[in-house]
Formats: sequence, C-alpha cells, structure tokens
Amino acid sequence: MFGLNRKPAGIPAPEDCLPGRSMAVAVSDAHFVNGNPLVGPFADHLDSIVFGMGCFWGAERFFWQMDGVFTTAAAYAGGTTPNPTYEETCISMTGHTEAVLVVFDPGSVSLDDLFKVFWENHDPTQYMGQGNDQGSQYRSGIYTNSDEQTASAKASAEVYQAKLTEGGFGEITTEIAPLGAWFYAEDYHQQYLAKNPGGYCNHGFCQIAYN
Repeated sequence: MFGLNRKPAGIPAPEDCLPGRSMAVAVSDAHFVNGNPLVGPFADHLDSIVFGMGCFWGAERFFWQMDGVFTTAAAYAGGTTPNPTYEETCISMTGHTEAVLVVFDPGSVSLDDLFKVFWENHDPTQYMGQGNDQGSQYRSGIYTNSDEQTASAKASAEVYQAKLTEGGFGEITTEIAPLGAWFYAEDYHQQYLAKNPGGYCNHGFCQIAYN
C-alpha cells in the first residue's frame, strides 16, 4: 500500500475555498455504538485529538473500538470553508480533510496508543490521498489541541519514519498542526460502518508496525 507516486493538487488557498455557511449541521446526541455524547463539552478528565487518514468511515471505526476512547465523530478539519458539506469537501474546494474526532481518557489510553492505530492503518507517505481516494480531502493529518500534543505527534512521526525508512518506504507527508476550526460531518456519516456494516472501507494494517 505504501509508495503511490501520484501527485494530485495540494490544499487550496483560503481565498480559493468555497464560502460555506453560518449554520452547523445537526448530529445525533449520542454515539451510535457506545451511547456516549457525540458533542461536547466533555468532562474535564477527557482529552481530544483529531486524525485525518483518508475516508473517515473506516478511520472512525478503529478508534471507537479502543478501550479508553469515550466518543468519536466524523469531521472536517484543517481547512477554510465554514460548515462545509460532504459534497463541497469532496471536490477539494474547502481545504478540509475528512477527519475523526477522538475524545479519550488519558488515564486509560495513551496518545502513543492512538498514534499506533493512526500510523499503522493508513499510508502516511502518500501525498494528498489514500489508495484510489485522491485529493486534499483525503490527506493524512494530525490536528492537536496543545503544544504538548503537537510535540508528541512530531516525535511519533520521527519514530515511524525510522521504521518506514528501515523498511524501504518513503517520507511521511502527514500534516501535523494545531486543530483550529473544525466541523462535524453530516449525521449519516457518523459511525457509518456501524450503521452500514458492508460499507466502503479502504483501511487496514499498512505493512510496517509502529512498535
């Protein structure tokens, strides 16, 4: 799965992105799988991070299955257009990537545990896409909520890059940045593969273990 050499267009400049809208989409109160709240505010002992690793349908499922993860949600992150629609995001004109909000209990699951799932289950060396899903809306990203998370994410990238290099694979292209504005995806995307067990998923173990 590693090493695809296609070079789709990069992230559109803010002035080239669609204008979006002021109204957020409505999502369910509860997570379809575990029943926990989908929208905050969340308890003070919980932390959160956002991952982009291609189509959010399959990516979200990896995280809701983890012990210590309180809730997950499909989201749009890393871009410009406020409250984008799925259709707008899919034409690479919002700047966003399909992403997953992960709300977790640091006392039960570590950031490094989350990074392991992130790195191992997509191709972080592919530029602006995952497999046949091409475009900036499928790019790899880690979006953080603190300087400590950013430092940890960059350290994990260095660890995984060493493993990739040893295995003969290329350079990580993952965007690591503060989260900024992000937006929930439409309700039908939330926990999609639990609602549609036979739905599309292009994720899986990607040849090189993180640890």
